[in-house]
Amino acid sequence: MVRAALVTATSLALTCAVVTHAYYLKHQFYPTVVYLTKSSPSMAVLYIQAFVLVFLLGKFMRKVFFGQLRAAEMEHLIERSWYAVTETCLAFTVFRDDFSPRFVALFTLLLFLKCFHWLAEDRVDFMERSPNISWIFHFRVLSLMALLGVLDFLFVNHACHSIITRGASVQLVFGFEYAILLTMVLTTFIKYTLHTIDLQSENPWDNKAVYMLYTELFTGFIKVLLYMAFMTIMIKVHTFPLFAIRPMYLAMRQFKKAVTDAIMSRRAIRNMNTLYPDATPEDLQATDNVCIICREEMVTGAKKLPCNHIFHSSCLRSWFQRQQTCPTCRMDVLRASLPNQTQVQPPAQPVAPPPAANPPVPPPVPPGMMPPFAPGLFPFWGPFPAAAPPVAAPGPQAPTDSPQTGTEGAQSQAAVSSMPPPPASLSSLSEAELRELEQEGRRGLEARLQCLQNIHTLLDAAMLNIHHYLSTVATLRLGTTPGTCVEPNAAELRKRRLRKLETAAQPEQ
Repeated sequence: MVRAALVTATSLALTCAVVTHAYYLKHQFYPTVVYLTKSSPSMAVLYIQAFVLVFLLGKFMRKVFFGQLRAAEMEHLIERSWYAVTETCLAFTVFRDDFSPRFVALFTLLLFLKCFHWLAEDRVDFMERSPNISWIFHFRVLSLMALLGVLDFLFVNHACHSIITRGASVQLVFGFEYAILLTMVLTTFIKYTLHTIDLQSENPWDNKAVYMLYTELFTGFIKVLLYMAFMTIMIKVHTFPLFAIRPMYLAMRQFKKAVTDAIMSRRAIRNMNTLYPDATPEDLQATDNVCIICREEMVTGAKKLPCNHIFHSSCLRSWFQRQQTCPTCRMDVLRASLPNQTQVQPPAQPVAPPPAANPPVPPPVPPGMMPPFAPGLFPFWGPFPAAAPPVAAPGPQAPTDSPQTGTEGAQSQAAVSSMPPPPASLSSLSEAELRELEQEGRRGLEARLQCLQNIHTLLDAAMLNIHHYLSTVATLRLGTTPGTCVEPNAAELRKRRLRKLETAAQPEQ
């Protein structure tokens, strides 16, 4: 407050000094005015005085229409004002040929009115979060919107008349800007009407969010059309309007968001009505039966989301008009899986035919060995006979080069299968029993390790067989001459196959 008073007093003193000095030099009114307009320092002082007067007028109108501004409103006003000043400077570069005191005054007035449009929009949005709205609030908002609407309409009319009579000029920019502001006044008035109806009703208005969403969709479409028309006309009659890129991008993004919200909200509400189950009294008793959206107790008409959070159906409908997430955990309700889904029954398996009267019994396979393949499955499989099952003999056994004998495999299998389960309580066992239990566990672990080593050996043997099979196939496909591929005929293939079968049958005989 003190700083504003000091700036006002300083600018007023400088203005009085400049005017007095000019009148002292010329001694007449008209020569004094001409001198002030031709002197750059004098015009700079007069510009500063004009800005100070506009600032004082803005503070006065703020006191009349808004009273004390909230911190969020002041923050939004400062943030938007910086962008507006930047765009105004860019507009100065585009219309530098029309630069004049009248041009600066028109842009200052435009920025001044934009600030009050922004404040009116924020104040109307505050109605939804404020429980108590006085009649003074309604009077201020209605009078401000009426004043802004009349001024916007008059400036649009003046710009159209100037363009029709004098041709395309800087009035094209002002007419377009005031048309956008008139659209903003229309949006603010519709939102104010919807908020007022909701405040006057005893029960929450369920369809309010729907009307709000389609209002933003309609006004966003109008803004996009205005920006596209303005860009087209400016490119044709003047130049590319660099200062209009950012607001045009924001308008398109807002319109795209409104379209997406309209589609997604309809989908979320349809899922809520058809897929989400109603909350039972047991569900309400198991959780806190207070809806966090309206802060009221839930008795009936509650829905259960896929994340198991429960809310009023009407509250969810209003919430889904704005965002399609859970109000508690922010889970995307359109992508989440639904609870208590009906399990899809697998298709009925065809009834297998009854087995034959005397099915062939496969030969027994020793422990740790692979079962033999069916005959004819691999025609070029090498002669690898399976190991015989272990036979207990009284005499000493001869050592073998294989990594595991049949007796060792049987012992390992027996150790693994016959390992007793540990007792429920070890405190009742003696020291000898504990030592015996530890030895049994050690033997079982060694048997498991031996089984893993046997599996490793079998895998190595399988890889050797595969390499042998591949080398045999490659030998059949290669010719006698290096670098020449000769395809054997059917007779030669039959001879080679018979020779392989005879070689494989010799060890069995």
